[in-house]
Amino acid sequence: MLLLAAAGLVAFVLLLYMVSPLISPKPLALPGAHVVVTGGSSGIGKCIAIECYKQGAFITLVARNEVVLCISVDVSQDYNQVENVIKQAQEKLGPVDMLVNCAGTSISGKFEDIEVGTFERLISINYLGSVYPSRAVITTMKERRVGRIVFVSSQAGQLGIFGYTAYSASKFALRGLAEALQMEVKPYNVYVTVAYPPDTDTPGYIEENKTKPLETHLISETTSICKPEQVAKQIVKDAIQGNFSSSLGSDGYMLSALTCGMAPVTSITEGLQQIVTMGLFRTIALFYLGSFDSIVRRCMVQKVKSEPTDKMA
Repeated sequence: MLLLAAAGLVAFVLLLYMVSPLISPKPLALPGAHVVVTGGSSGIGKCIAIECYKQGAFITLVARNEVVLCISVDVSQDYNQVENVIKQAQEKLGPVDMLVNCAGTSISGKFEDIEVGTFERLISINYLGSVYPSRAVITTMKERRVGRIVFVSSQAGQLGIFGYTAYSASKFALRGLAEALQMEVKPYNVYVTVAYPPDTDTPGYIEENKTKPLETHLISETTSICKPEQVAKQIVKDAIQGNFSSSLGSDGYMLSALTCGMAPVTSITEGLQQIVTMGLFRTIALFYLGSFDSIVRRCMVQKVKSEPTDKMA
């Protein structure tokens, strides 16, 4: 019975795609393309810029010579200013073929300890800092019938984690923006990619660790830290191919499958893989969630035990 049900489900999915054909996007040729990277002065953004440059693209860094244009601007504060900067870049290096929204920051802490202004700041930088540049390039991309827009989210944008009430929310928002935008621009041969990098060895990650709660530290230690060069190569590869989701490693693959929801896919194979693996991955995820809850409970017990000692001292 289970085999028949599975076969029926697969047949149903195939029928859906026969009724509404899925056209995979043609890869974007980077040689000679104009790539704009926000937050490109360090970390993942810098490595993405370098990777695109190696593949022959002209680069604008929004954050030195005829090939590399560097412009200083806060992409989260003033849309008109961002729009003017993009116009300057296009006048020098031509229309934008690919925009990589990598500007962002992370602040962790318990919900009640985080200042209200911090929530506003992270939404401004991590969300609006991606909305403004995308808004500035989208019209030209649609007119030219070519383009790629990348939103660099985080695994914390797929899974809410202790200490990330402000950060996760701002990164989750990018997913909703990307899904809606992809549906709008797909007919114009413009494709959106959402990247979900894991903990990555960047200056921002090092700075974040200085104030990260113990629980968040311990949860983060359950996975390995990636090199920004690895993350950058994967993001560029997926963006070129027009893949909606970009992840790295087995954990990233599992999270992308688990959180696929109504996200678009670029091949029938991708959709079938998500269907087949969902049950298994959900089982594994429950073990992960159980271990995270256990970490939080242990930390709470330790703090309760230490309170009398603190008071006596």
